[in-house]
Amino acid sequence: TVLTSLVDFYLETFSSQFTPALFLKVLLEKLNDALNKSATRLAAVTLLGHLIRKQPSWVHLVTRCPLLASLLRCLKTDGDAVVLSTGVLVLVTLLPMIPQCGKQLVYDFFDVFGRLASWSLRNPAQVPVLQLLHLQGALYSLFHRLYGMFPVNFLSYLRLHYSMKENTDTFHRVVKPMLDHVRVHPELVTGTQDQELDPTRWRCFEVHDIVMECSRLSLDPLEASSEDLQYFSSSSSLPSLPSLSSLPLPVTEEESSPGPHTSPQVTCSAPSTPRAAPSTPGHAPSTTGPAPSTPGHHIIHVSLYVHSYLGINVYVVPFIQL
Repeated sequence: TVLTSLVDFYLETFSSQFTPALFLKVLLEKLNDALNKSATRLAAVTLLGHLIRKQPSWVHLVTRCPLLASLLRCLKTDGDAVVLSTGVLVLVTLLPMIPQCGKQLVYDFFDVFGRLASWSLRNPAQVPVLQLLHLQGALYSLFHRLYGMFPVNFLSYLRLHYSMKENTDTFHRVVKPMLDHVRVHPELVTGTQDQELDPTRWRCFEVHDIVMECSRLSLDPLEASSEDLQYFSSSSSLPSLPSLSSLPLPVTEEESSPGPHTSPQVTCSAPSTPRAAPSTPGHAPSTTGPAPSTPGHHIIHVSLYVHSYLGINVYVVPFIQL
């Protein structure tokens, strides 16, 4: 292999040209090549996620090489829901590690959110409902990260993007339910767009500090910080989870024809070691028995589990009845 050859080269020559950076260069170039090929894209994104979650010392170099640009291009153009969900989770994990990434990249992140919000609503690839739910969960996490880190610029983008008539439906069905589950960010009162993008803003912040600041803004018990969870557990008036009714469900041929019908049951096995979400008011209840179907409508019964993937919490839906 290339890495073995590099080590052998140093052992034979003691050359000062050999540095650990050569390993990194080869790795990033290989990942970038794999990301640009549809056959290896999912594997490349998954491997990148496993590397990023370990917070390597070289992670800041991702913004200076073509790898991040390739990831963003994938999220803006790809039509595979599994690749998109995995890529979004990688981006959510990466963002607190590169807060000083610059204005252009920040607005690229916003464009990814805007594209996937619309894509998840229109479902042009007619992906299965379960994959759509996973993408929606990843998009929800990306919303929290962008709002927590760049609130002034992000709301400015949302205001401009969703003021256009063709995006109104996406705003009301996808974005507004997310906005209903966050607190008012203090920076919206005291900050400006330029101050928010100033690299010195993050000088005293570690990665975990940024993640915690984002969590404190959430009204969702599954996204909030541990301090907020203590409050939620003792409070009788808990915020509800975002409604799954905002998710676009594929229309089947049976639905388009008159008369009663029975939709097929779709199941997905739960993770091997799931952590069940606490049974508190405001959480979607777990149901075990089927309910009668109504023509032209979907009846959804969901049991939610919190499952750690790439270092963040995502929603796993182990059972859905349509």
